[in-house]
Formats: sequence, structure tokens, C-alpha cells
Amino acid sequence: MSEGSSKPKKNAYLDWLKAILIAVVLAAVIRWFLFEPYMVEGSSMYPTLRDGEKLFVNKTIHYMGQIKRGYIVIIDGEKENVHYVKRVIGLPGDTVQAKNDKLYINGKELKESYLNSNEKEAVQLGLQLTADFGPKKVPKGQYFVMGDNRLNSMDSRNGLGLIKENRIVGRSEFVFYPFNEVKATR
Repeated sequence: MSEGSSKPKKNAYLDWLKAILIAVVLAAVIRWFLFEPYMVEGSSMYPTLRDGEKLFVNKTIHYMGQIKRGYIVIIDGEKENVHYVKRVIGLPGDTVQAKNDKLYINGKELKESYLNSNEKEAVQLGLQLTADFGPKKVPKGQYFVMGDNRLNSMDSRNGLGLIKENRIVGRSEFVFYPFNEVKATR
């Protein structure tokens, strides 16, 4: 009788082991190819994103769509564990220019409602939010990115330069932490 009862226990252990193995493999596939959490470090995207917020990033944009203007993206900083969070402004083939605190894409002013509070702060300080630059032509396979906190952002205007498509890790979908500030970022 004891022999018969150990066989179902072995099967139960094997079933649990299989379930755990499948769960681990599935979690790894999801994290490496579909979605991954990232933490915002710094104030370059303020007030849209704040230092310490945690984002859920959609990594499928390379094979299930395309990168579009306005997307908030995570950029591989080419150093281990260094990433940047920026907004896509210029697409391949675009000409980007800022003049008199207005941003132009291919000669047309880009309306950026997400900058309203930053514009008020810049006016109070007597500064332009977006200093003059360009025109800058964006080559094929590259993107022009900027932080929403234009007064305090290293981006395609300075330091980061144009971003090759393969450096874009994914698109921010939503903030999931802190829990009282959960919000969509698209």
C-alpha cells in the first residue's frame, strides 16, 4: 500500500516542477521580448514623468508597429545599466528646428501641450523653454529625441545626439509605481 501512494506523490511533484518551469520560461520570454519595467532617473521628463517612477515598457514596437512622433521611449545608453527616457520628436527624414521658443518639424510648428507647465516656469524665469537650434535633418534609421523638461534635459540637441533605431528599447505604456500615481504615458 505504501508503494502505490508514493507514485501519485512523484507525479504531483513532477506536475508542479513542470508548471514552475513553464512559468519561469514564460516570464523570461515576456520580459526579454514583450514588456519590461524601468525606473525613471532624473528630471528630464518632468512633469510628465517624475524621478523614481516605475514604467511598464512595451518592447514590441520593433516588430509590431513603428516608432511614432510623440512616443515616450526608453533608449539604451550603450553603457551597462544606463538608459534614458525621452520623447520622440523627429522621425527619419524629418527636419527639426527650434526658433523663437517654437519647435518646427519640416517647417510646421509642432503643438506640444505636454509642455504647458514647463512653458509657464520658463516665462517666470525669463528664459526660452526650447532654445534655438537647427535646422537639423534626421537621417534614415535615426530619431531626434527631447526631454519634456527642456531646461534640464540631455537629448538630441546636446550630449545624446541622434538616436539609432536599434538603441530604442521600447515605448513607455504606463507608470505603475507609485501606486497612487498610476497613469498612461502615451
